[in-house]
Formats: sequence, C-alpha cells, structure tokens
Amino acid sequence: MNLPLNKSGGRGRPSLNLRFSLPPGNAGVSPGQARITPNFPVPIVRPPVQPILTPENLSSIGKLIIGPSQVYDFTSKDLTDEGEIGRGAFGTVNRMRHNDSGKQMAVKRIRSTVEEKEQRQLLMDLDVVMRSNDCPYIVQFYGALFWEGDCWICMELMSTSLDKFYRFVYKRLNSVIPEEILGKIAVATVEALNYLKETLQIIHRDVKPSNILIDRFGNIKLCDFGISGQLVNSIARTQDAGCKPYMAPERIDTNQSRDGYDVRSDVWSLGITMIELATGKFPYPKWNSVFDQLTQVVKGDPPTLHNSDDRFFSDGFLTFVNTCLIKDTERRPKYGRLIQLPFLIHMVQRQVNLSQYFCSILDNMTEADFRGGSEDT
Repeated sequence: MNLPLNKSGGRGRPSLNLRFSLPPGNAGVSPGQARITPNFPVPIVRPPVQPILTPENLSSIGKLIIGPSQVYDFTSKDLTDEGEIGRGAFGTVNRMRHNDSGKQMAVKRIRSTVEEKEQRQLLMDLDVVMRSNDCPYIVQFYGALFWEGDCWICMELMSTSLDKFYRFVYKRLNSVIPEEILGKIAVATVEALNYLKETLQIIHRDVKPSNILIDRFGNIKLCDFGISGQLVNSIARTQDAGCKPYMAPERIDTNQSRDGYDVRSDVWSLGITMIELATGKFPYPKWNSVFDQLTQVVKGDPPTLHNSDDRFFSDGFLTFVNTCLIKDTERRPKYGRLIQLPFLIHMVQRQVNLSQYFCSILDNMTEADFRGGSEDT
C-alpha cells in the first residue's frame, strides 16, 4: 500500500498527505450485534473503488458519517472537548462531543511534527479503520479533517481496553473473568482478525489486551492497526513490528521467519492474550534481555493454560487456548480451522449478556483505573 508523506506542506511545517479509500459502508452498529456472532468465516467482500482523501478534499471542513442517516459537514468548532483520554508520541486522544448530533467520540489528534515512522503507522491505522466500517468487531471511523496543520481523526468511543479491565477485575476486585466472557472475547477477536485477512489482506501483528476494546453495550472491538502488515500470497515479511512479549516463536527467531510468516503468528498472540485474561497475569516471567526471550519463547516449552486449585476451565476452553500456542507453525491452526474447534462453535451460538457484565465492572472503576497505563512485559 502506498502511503505518501508530504513534508513540505502547510505553514512551513511537515503535514500529512492522506491518500486513502473511503470506507465501503458507514452503518452504525447496534448494541445487540456484539452478542450475535455471524456465521464464520466472514465472506470476502471487495469494497468498490472510491474517491481518495487528499489535502484538497480533506481540509478544515470534514464529513462526519455517524450512521446511514446522520451525515454532517463539520469543523473543529463543531466539536466540544471533554478531556484527554490518551496520549502518545503522535499526540493525544480526547473525548469530544459533536454539538449537532450529541455524539460522543474519540478524536485522535496527530501532530504534524511527529516522526516519519509514527506518521506512517498512524496513516496505516487510519487506512484500515476507514475500510473496516462494515465489520462490527473493529472500531468504527466517523470522519477526519485538518486543523492548523494537524490531522484530527474521529472514531468510535469505547469504554476501556482489556488490559485495564482485567487488572481491575483481578487486582482490585480479587475476582476473575468468567469463561463465557472469555469465550465471547475470543470469538470477536478471531472474527476481526479473519476479516482483516480475508477482506483487506492484512495481518494485525500486535494482538494483545490493550488493543482489544469494550464498551457498556457489550461490544468487543479490535483497534490499533498502525503496524498492520500487507499480506502478499498470505505472507508478511517485516520483522520489527509488534509488541515483542506477544510475538510468536517464528517471529523472534529470524532463522524461522527468513521467508516471512502468516496469520498463525497472530493466533499465537491471541493464545498469550487469552492466558493473560484468564489468569490475570502474563504467562512468562519478566525478561531481562532479548536473550532471555529467545531462550524461553523459542527454545523453551510453550505456555499452557491448565486448571488449578482456585480456577477451573472447561476442556473445550483449555483445548482452544493451548491449540493457539502450538509452537510448530505447521500444526498451529489458521482462523478457518480455529473456528471449527468445539469451544468456539459453542460460543458463537451461545447468548451471553456482555453488556450487563461489562457494566457491573465498569461502574466500579475510577478515573485512575481508566487512565492506568499498560504493564506489558
């Protein structure tokens, strides 16, 4: 994918030159969709060719598309800032309210002065969400505009990420996340990953609890596509993308990944994520060096989920998680085989009141809990 960067525009400072396909659909997602999972696999739907976004048609006036009947022309003055909810090297994420519709959203404000690497990652993130609005398991894109040389990206506002959520459950409430909730998280994440692969020919490459979001309506959605990789003949080749603690053995060992890797590396990351959510802790001890990681992940036995004196899991859930963590890449399943496991088949069909459970936890979280930083190894 070609993501050109124009460093000489606007006010003598670097500016973003966006060239993206517009989203194929912008219909809103009803709360019930999070609890009714469509049949798997998701069919391949190639979006039609659409006009592209450039500084000429994405300027200080943007198009905000909240639903099929809610389309607005908007500027930064049409948004009321309700406070910062995130910060990174690229800029900030603020909760904002669109004055005319009353819609709350997360607005990612990208500084035009960020480094080229961060620009490319953020442009990739924007490109993916713009083309994924028909997937109910990926955060929704509403619109974007330029303001004073910076880019404002308006996206769906979720309640929190699973890393903050599970730490509150295990450490503050001294409780656990029920297996049926874990099962719905697994189904939603696999649905999102399969959509990326089948529809966009993209591999996420950074699956972890902090990149899975939830809200009070029971929605579970994948986010953060800044380092997603384009698949060529189902193979990705970039070696240095992703959060290293969640990387599959074949990605850490360059001898194994010399010829590239595929979606099974994300299946491994999902397995690590599920153990973390099921137990409340990362499955590996803290590494002091890259050599430690190489030794434990590549040379050692894979982590496994098992029953203990204080936690019991069904055989189906144990099989699902441990199948994701098969070290032999050839034996580790891709999404088509993964969804055929009895546990996921059961969870696709099972009705679970996710909204009630999420609200019961979110109602007890404080602002400090929501702001809590990631503790990735």
